[in-house]
Amino acid sequence: MPVLKMRRFAPRRSLSLLAFSFLPLGGQAEVLMLEPTVVSATSTKRALKDVPASVAVITAEDLSRRPVRDLEDALRGSEGLQFNGIGMSRRGISIRGMSSEHTLVLIDGKRISPSAGAIAHSDFDLGWVPVEAIERIEVVRGPMSSLYGSEALGGVVNVITRKATDTWLGSGFVEGGVREDGLGGQTHQAGGYVSGPLLPGVLGLALNAESQRQQETPDFDSRNLSELEGRNGNSGGATLSWTPDDAQRIDFGYESGRERRWRNSETGGGASRDYESTDIIERERWSLAHSGDWLWGSSQLRAYRNQLERKNSRSGGVVPSSPQRLIDSVVDGNLSVPLLDMHRVTLGGEWRKEELEDRSVNARGEDEALHRAVFLQDEIAFSPAWSLTLGSRFDKHEQFGWENSPRVYLLHHLDDQLTLRAGVGKGFKAPSLKQLSPGYSAVGGGGRFTIVGNPDLQPETNTSYELGADYQARGWSLSGMLFENDVEDLIQTVCVASCGVRGRELRNYENVDKARIRGVELGAGVDLSSTLSWKLNYTYLDARNRTLGQRLGDRSRHLANSVLQWQPTSTFEAQLRTEYIGSQLTYSSNVAYSLPAYSLWHLEMSQKLSSNLTLRGGIENIGDERLADQSERFVYAEPGRTYHVGLVATF
Repeated sequence: MPVLKMRRFAPRRSLSLLAFSFLPLGGQAEVLMLEPTVVSATSTKRALKDVPASVAVITAEDLSRRPVRDLEDALRGSEGLQFNGIGMSRRGISIRGMSSEHTLVLIDGKRISPSAGAIAHSDFDLGWVPVEAIERIEVVRGPMSSLYGSEALGGVVNVITRKATDTWLGSGFVEGGVREDGLGGQTHQAGGYVSGPLLPGVLGLALNAESQRQQETPDFDSRNLSELEGRNGNSGGATLSWTPDDAQRIDFGYESGRERRWRNSETGGGASRDYESTDIIERERWSLAHSGDWLWGSSQLRAYRNQLERKNSRSGGVVPSSPQRLIDSVVDGNLSVPLLDMHRVTLGGEWRKEELEDRSVNARGEDEALHRAVFLQDEIAFSPAWSLTLGSRFDKHEQFGWENSPRVYLLHHLDDQLTLRAGVGKGFKAPSLKQLSPGYSAVGGGGRFTIVGNPDLQPETNTSYELGADYQARGWSLSGMLFENDVEDLIQTVCVASCGVRGRELRNYENVDKARIRGVELGAGVDLSSTLSWKLNYTYLDARNRTLGQRLGDRSRHLANSVLQWQPTSTFEAQLRTEYIGSQLTYSSNVAYSLPAYSLWHLEMSQKLSSNLTLRGGIENIGDERLADQSERFVYAEPGRTYHVGLVATF
């Protein structure tokens, strides 16, 4: 019988600093290559090469090579991902051209409160986990509603955290960054992680904490406005793990965080006024989970609760946004059983209560919805070379009843190097509580219009197809994937009265759009020498609005990422990263405007000073790319050329 034990986590490797600070020492690095394990695509553990989905894994070692302040930074360079502007220079995670609201973020397989449907310009889902607490991140491209239900319309980002260990170990870092142009935006960050046994083999504890600050960056042309907002945040968490015997593990976790953001804005209109807007975001999360590895199979039962609260204030007598509180309470579980030598059947269910407190949602200032679901999955291994995964989830929503999300995926290993993949799946996203509320009313666009809810909305749906292959040889690899998303009933705001009349225009939410997003993903890696390696990926998107017969906006047709890594010794390493974001269209009042392509170059290095201390640093945005110089219609900004330096200690 498999034995369930506390895992020992290897101390993290370190990062980067300015080139003249490092003198490579003698000796060659010895690298042990381990096959990554993935759980997000099936809820059961699978080797990455055997996963029935398009999955990328970002390890703690990958994260340790560059500055990471939130989940957006952690995912930079991942295949098929773009970081779209959502207003106020904030960014969302778009997978294969789908909206950022169609990306479901999980922590250890547990969903967190999706805030974008309740809070305008919200990227608050990206700051739940301190970087020191992350073991790896799994990114599944394509709808995963067959396992996770609503919000997984475009894909899933699952943050796997470090667990309690069987020996005491820890790590900590301090890091700072300074922009060359002196416009602000300096960053300061410190974090730490420690874990070990309270009772060896029985009771373990893991702790993490992080503090970070980013100064506000004034706009280059209008210093009274902000190009990038300032941030000041603190977060931490604890997980207590109990293994009463070799077959069971019980984890109790608690995390909390508080973040302050501020920016200078203007009211707009004829009597425009400047003001400072401040958001206070507080996050709290607790969870209790039991997992078992039995003679007959495995089991999991979890209860968890997420709460996100946002309060806004504004100077100069400007009316602030109303406070909002989002609460998700969830109980879920599953049983996984091997049957007849070739099947592994997983049966699971979920109960979720979604709550929203917001004065704008209705007269009572609060609303809620209950979600119930069951899912069934069969992983069929016909032979070591052939496998088929069948699954479907049935979700019941109070407003529109049952929603079925099936999925089929076929995988074939032609030999030890070449693997073929093909799959089709369906996903859905339920309208938010605000969108469904007949009493919802809010002013948008700086006072230009009013938006009201619509209780007759239907869920957005996506049927996705993919076909591809990957080849892994000694010293090099290739991969390619064709995909198509057929999206229906996209929810948009539509003018219904006094269109174009500032202050009187009335808009409503309606299911109006259909879209087709086709594309190809290509990836490659090669060991150029014993000390030099190169990885790159490319994504092409053909995204069309089938309702209007035009190209979808805010999506680049061409995306590419490259990483050139050099490790001449066991104590020194460096990497040069490149991000290419192709040209794209953006729409304003139904008029299309072209946004030019741009590239970002980053250099990161690290030097081990001792077995427990590493110096790291580098240069971000080497070319000092400033998007506003190319077009004023970019709704987000990239920080200017920034020099960063830090220290990492492990024990």
